[in-house]
Amino acid sequence: MFTHDMIASFNELETSLYNYICQNIDKVAYMRIRELADETHVSTATILRFCRKINCDGFSEFKVKLKMHMKDTKSTSLQRTQHAVIEFFERTLKGDIEAYIKHAASLVAKADNVIFIGIGSSAILAEYGARYFSSLGKFSMYIKDPLFPVHTNHFYNCATIALSVSGENSFTVTHLHQLKQEGSKIISITNNKHSTIAKISEINIPYYVTEEWHENANITTQVPVLYILESMAREIYKLNK
Repeated sequence: MFTHDMIASFNELETSLYNYICQNIDKVAYMRIRELADETHVSTATILRFCRKINCDGFSEFKVKLKMHMKDTKSTSLQRTQHAVIEFFERTLKGDIEAYIKHAASLVAKADNVIFIGIGSSAILAEYGARYFSSLGKFSMYIKDPLFPVHTNHFYNCATIALSVSGENSFTVTHLHQLKQEGSKIISITNNKHSTIAKISEINIPYYVTEEWHENANITTQVPVLYILESMAREIYKLNK
């Protein structure tokens, strides 16, 4: 509701008003303008000027937008973790995921260099995957910085494992293009097989769970990714023995 440009335009009194509204949003949505003026120790004229700066014709329109904002940011009703895990096993493990994991493992086992790539929550899993693979004897590195310089001539006989829920992260796609052009084999783990990252991969392992969002954060369960990574690492270990 409040953009960066709006907040930057506030003077001292308007900033004080903004802070009060953010801390008392449920209360302010049902106040009269005089009540808000008394609570914040500003004039009604200051409040009206504040409303115009956030593209409201008056205080009544401001309260309507405030109530709409409250409704939009209402807490998400989260499904139980057990539901997401059961969904993964029912939809995926009955299929050919084990064959995909074994195929990916055989490709990685032959590679001299293994790189994990992920951004956001996938970056955490990229780091975990690199550590887990290294612990089982397949030394791996990870890239989680979207601006990390990739000098592809250093990645001879390389396998890249890309992690992305949506499969559309532009930074990950850019890195994969660079690596693919130098001959790196791309393995991706995404939530579906129709994404950009899946399409540019030699092997894609989709896990198909219902995506969940809370406000602007993707909170889709990552349990299937952990299962796939650990299964692949153990398969590589067996192949290298």
